[in-house]
Amino acid sequence: MVSPIVNVTRYTALAAGIFYGFYHRRTLQAAHDAHKLEQAAHHREHLIAEAKEAWKRKQEQASGKDDVITDPEDPRFDLEKLIAKWEKAA
Repeated sequence: MVSPIVNVTRYTALAAGIFYGFYHRRTLQAAHDAHKLEQAAHHREHLIAEAKEAWKRKQEQASGKDDVITDPEDPRFDLEKLIAKWEKAA
């Protein structure tokens, strides 16, 4: 037969272990959730930076183009600029 003091000690240790496990799991989960939020924010910042770089490259390429109008029906059409562009390409 087990004495009542041993039973109280066993169940107290069991209850303390359960509560500690619950508390420890909550702290680990909170740290994990915070880490995932931080990772998501960094990923978003990285995507935004990539998009800005792509936009900047696109704008540089667009500004680097010759603004030669090749449509002869356009009132801003300039045959000399078109011929010069063709000479550069050849």
